[in-house]
Amino acid sequence: MGSQSTGSSAKPFKFLIYGKTGWIGGLLGKLCQSQSIEYSYGSGRLESRDTLIADINAVNPTHVFNAAGVTGRPNVDWCESHKVETIRANVVGTLTLADVCREKGLVLINYATGCIFEYDSGHSLGSGVGFKEEDTPNFVGSFYSKTKAMVEELLKNYENVCTLRVRMPISSDLTNPRNFITKITRYEKVVDIPNSMTVLDELLPISIEMAKRNLTGIYNFTNPGCISHNQIFEMYRDYIDPKFTWKNFNLDEQAKVIIAPRSNNELDTTKLKTEFPELLSIKESLIKYVFEPNRKTPKAA
Repeated sequence: MGSQSTGSSAKPFKFLIYGKTGWIGGLLGKLCQSQSIEYSYGSGRLESRDTLIADINAVNPTHVFNAAGVTGRPNVDWCESHKVETIRANVVGTLTLADVCREKGLVLINYATGCIFEYDSGHSLGSGVGFKEEDTPNFVGSFYSKTKAMVEELLKNYENVCTLRVRMPISSDLTNPRNFITKITRYEKVVDIPNSMTVLDELLPISIEMAKRNLTGIYNFTNPGCISHNQIFEMYRDYIDPKFTWKNFNLDEQAKVIIAPRSNNELDTTKLKTEFPELLSIKESLIKYVFEPNRKTPKAA
């Protein structure tokens, strides 16, 4: 499947969304409301084929979105001690949904992760050389990332699936505990490493447009470029809280307080930017969608 335009005589869009109680799933519903797109949340369990078929038969959607899955609470370290539950949700569930959608002739927009790579000699930190969609995942430090890499490889065989590699998602809601900015501002110490990140306020509407265009395949679903933790903190201080301070530590020190290593990388966004030339760089997107709307400090004269 590739890009497909929709004429005025086309069937009106109707989305079936999985992940009602999740952050992205909830935001998708709000976006559908704002765009007057008919939508329903799936009630079936992803690993239960019969319940997925029942959902699709009841809703008769034009597209399916998967924002369900396990990331772990409070973080991905949870997956290290809950491996079967992680496999059931992230591998068995996702593959079952993809297979049912293929059987029904439906495009599945699958929110995946870009935390399956880490900087290496060919993609060194600060080089500006990002991992492309066709690159083989090289990060196996966490069980969560392992399952995501496994399922991405298998989904390549499903021509009806659009895999979106989300990384360190950020939104304008700075009260949400899943928001990357909210998370790191609450940490005692952070490592200062540039990374590719996803500003949901800009990119989630793009994912809806991708469904409308029937795009499939893998997309690095981040804003172009990288930004470091300290750069975000500087913006947070300048726009939100002038008294905000932070402390850094290195990867060796971080390793002592986490169970599983974390992925750090830059993703190449050429493919997404070609399809959506208006896509802003990570810094521009953060200013427009996150920091300016939340500004608490006076603008400089």
